[in-house]
Amino acid sequence: QVQLLESGGGLVQAGGSLRLSCAASGSVFSMNAMGWHRQAPGKQRELVASFTSGGITNYADSVKGRFTISRDNAKNTVYLQMTSLKPEDTGVYYCHADLIIATPWRREHDLWGQGTQVTVSS
Repeated sequence: QVQLLESGGGLVQAGGSLRLSCAASGSVFSMNAMGWHRQAPGKQRELVASFTSGGITNYADSVKGRFTISRDNAKNTVYLQMTSLKPEDTGVYYCHADLIIATPWRREHDLWGQGTQVTVSS
């Protein structure tokens, strides 16, 4: 069974930094698109940052210049480095992936992790 395992959330003061990790476990052949979304209390889930299948990165306007998404294909892992954090960055951060699975051969295009809480205090 393929799973996305997130880690790295926590409580940080405004202006601080955190790095989130999302590792895909199981028989992963390759990662297509992967990204991070977040959901603040009472709000809809929104895209924060992502890689397209062509390797192009996209960022929400609210995090440009502060967050950086990166990936390690050998480890089937995607990271989100968050700096200059603001209270409005608070929320549950979810990893999302579009993967090619080797055994049995198939595409899993809508995988979600369980979420990791990020809380930024003012």
